[in-house]
Amino acid sequence: MNAQKKPILSRRTVLRGAGCTVALPWLESMHAFAGTPPASAFPKRFGVMFLGCGVNENHWSAEGQGAEMKLSKSLSPLEPLKHKINVLEGLYVPSLVGQGIHPGQTGSILSGARIARGAVIRSGISVDQMIANKVGADTPQSSIVLACDQPMTGYHETNFSMAYSSHISWQSPDSPVPVEVYPSLAWDNLFDNRGSLLNSSVLDRVKEETARLTTKIGALDKSKLDEYFTSVREVEKRVETMRKGKQSADDAAKARNTVAMRMDRPANGLPEDLRDHSRLMCDIVAIAFQTGKTRVASLLISRDLSAMYYPFLDVKEGHHAASHNNTSDGYERITRFHVEQFAYLATKLDRMKEGNGTVLDNTCLMFLSNLWIGRKHDNTRLPLVLAGGLGGTLQTGRTLNFLKEPEEKRRMCNLYLSLMDRFDIELEQFGDSRQRLELL
Repeated sequence: MNAQKKPILSRRTVLRGAGCTVALPWLESMHAFAGTPPASAFPKRFGVMFLGCGVNENHWSAEGQGAEMKLSKSLSPLEPLKHKINVLEGLYVPSLVGQGIHPGQTGSILSGARIARGAVIRSGISVDQMIANKVGADTPQSSIVLACDQPMTGYHETNFSMAYSSHISWQSPDSPVPVEVYPSLAWDNLFDNRGSLLNSSVLDRVKEETARLTTKIGALDKSKLDEYFTSVREVEKRVETMRKGKQSADDAAKARNTVAMRMDRPANGLPEDLRDHSRLMCDIVAIAFQTGKTRVASLLISRDLSAMYYPFLDVKEGHHAASHNNTSDGYERITRFHVEQFAYLATKLDRMKEGNGTVLDNTCLMFLSNLWIGRKHDNTRLPLVLAGGLGGTLQTGRTLNFLKEPEEKRRMCNLYLSLMDRFDIELEQFGDSRQRLELL
């Protein structure tokens, strides 16, 4: 008889407050007496993390399957997650080969479209935005597009717009999605913080509904809810610190008759330490997924042609310059640092329980670079890792090597078509591909 009873709470239960809603994490009360729903019953999410200028190819490799998988030095941060990742080798974007270096190798990394030179930029709708167009109607934001590196303007010597190097998400062929580089603005957009609400905690705004909720749930759920709110508040506090830095930068810029974005870091209000910036952006993506604010996100930590510095890695050159000596120990440390950020986000999602699984189990998180060998500007194969099982539709714990396959089976858009199928976006063609990725 108990099996016929309804859960105490709906999975769609949200807490509502002044100008915001906060979705609940998965609680036991959402399935009491009704049986835990299968993974397919939970929303699927998609995320991309991008590293510009390639990797140290001598330390990027994987072999074996499951518990026997062996990861190279640069991929070692993913060791605890190797049963939930796929390392793919040999895929690339044919339309971006032979077009000229950097922007011509990046402009359609997520769409496979042929890009245009000159004053009129033209690429293709990126795979993340295709998915956002499908699932975004069910969330407050169709997607979030974040970066730790400010976009560039102007043109490269190859006559390609620097917009191609600065953006990976495109909402239309002639319009990239603007990136948000300020953590405080990204957070405020998620929770509709504006005006007097900027000084009000999100959790304070839903305090009354939280109090009513705690009378309906058991001790275990109360503990989960407290842990959840603690994690949100911890991120919120770090955002508040960075908001103050942004406000100081805006005041200083106004005194100079300019805008903060035109000043150098950290005078522009961006965190001077990339570790602080990237971790907070990862936390914002994780909370956006968990709270149901969006199901699609991209995070560009260091863009193509990045001038980002890594003093904490004991690397003296900027990112782009260091990539021209990409077999160096210093550039390996840069590569591994970026993989660590990917592992951090994936681990955070994997600690968020959802039914019998985790948020990561219902997500596909992709790590990608536009180059393989920076010193040669070689993009004939791309570093690529997928994390998460996408609601049970994606087998994990594998290394998949396509290097010996014919060109038509090595296209990145084969992968994108396969992933979009799992979001019920069934296309005959996407970019330069008309077939799905075998073995996926």
